Amino acid sequence: MLFLYSLFTHIAFFFLNIVALFNRKMKLFVQGRKHVFDTLQQSISAADKVIWFHAASLGEYEQGLPIMEKMRELHPAHKILLTFFSPSGYEIRKNTPAADVVVYLPMDTLGNARKFLKLAHPDMAFFIKYEFWPNYLNGLKAANVPTYLISGLFRPNQAFFKWYGGIYREAFKAFTHFFVQYESSKGLLKSIGFTNVSVSGDTRYDRVSRILEQNNTLPFIEEFIDDKTTIVFGSSWPKDESLFVPYINQSNGVKFVIAPHTFGESHIQELLTSLKKPALLYTEKEGKNLRDYDVLIINTIGLLGKIYSYADAAYVGGGFGTAGLHNILEPAAFGVPVVIGPNHTKFPEAVALAHAGGVIVVHNEEQMTNTLHDLVTNEVYRHETGHIAGSFVSMSRGAVNVIMKRLGVEG
Repeated sequence: MLFLYSLFTHIAFFFLNIVALFNRKMKLFVQGRKHVFDTLQQSISAADKVIWFHAASLGEYEQGLPIMEKMRELHPAHKILLTFFSPSGYEIRKNTPAADVVVYLPMDTLGNARKFLKLAHPDMAFFIKYEFWPNYLNGLKAANVPTYLISGLFRPNQAFFKWYGGIYREAFKAFTHFFVQYESSKGLLKSIGFTNVSVSGDTRYDRVSRILEQNNTLPFIEEFIDDKTTIVFGSSWPKDESLFVPYINQSNGVKFVIAPHTFGESHIQELLTSLKKPALLYTEKEGKNLRDYDVLIINTIGLLGKIYSYADAAYVGGGFGTAGLHNILEPAAFGVPVVIGPNHTKFPEAVALAHAGGVIVVHNEEQMTNTLHDLVTNEVYRHETGHIAGSFVSMSRGAVNVIMKRLGVEG
């Protein structure tokens, strides 16, 4: 079975090389893996001590970051190796100061896993949330490397719990300990024979809570909002924008910040064309009187977390598509009421916050317009909803302490 899995991985990567000729993201996926082994050879010597963290993409990186920083603090002599599977994680965080070496994870073939582990020779390994690669996990187990899952999340329909999931169940034996978000995940692992499990919660709550402690001041935002009620649309997709732009166009006395998930030239131009209010791109703000504009489009990365601190309400994108809901915890941590689309049921934090009343789910343009109108005009409703969101995040902290305590006991 493992042989067939490895063969399929080889075949899949062959076809991905073809797709990369026509798709920019896939081109990054393929080309980014060409020099991984050279980078490892140049960056990690045989004498180095290494702790390896693997994240699928940006969201998993954010979940793993608090543990990464703690491990650096406790093991300053170790190098931190960070791998990503997706370009949307690697391209944004390839220069993160949290790690000493950042590379793509080579495809999970037996040869790649052996070569990677020989060059990296980690003393410990951490996988964030999911991404279970049998050849890498089997290699870690064979080398007796302590291996941990952080903020694990399991559902009954996953392959691990089906009759055909034996290859993954075998690979799970590599994990020294599973740290999962919920009791339901612990129960699922127990059903297939794994009892080395702790319910730690989600490390993202610890991560976003720390945002409150940093300097979130952005003078250009302060100038733009000019003490007016402000709605921030974060990580929006075209479908999201088609539903909230009509509200923007009919509103008065409100400021809007839009941070699209992607900001290619054609997308930004379409967005500008759809807006009937004075709108300005972040990259063209110099020399402009920002108070003269009603809409500011953030066509760069790295600012959204701080911008949420200025929001009176926020809409977080992804809930009207299939790519996945984006991070609702950042605005919630600031006590900002959050609006999302209906496709959120695979995100437990969204389900829980919606049930608590800190998140509002909308299904169409009419509901979007009515909800945003209510949040703008009803200050009591806005503050109560935001208070629920902020309190929920604050009370959900503590996963990092649970994990570090267990690692301390074991290590």
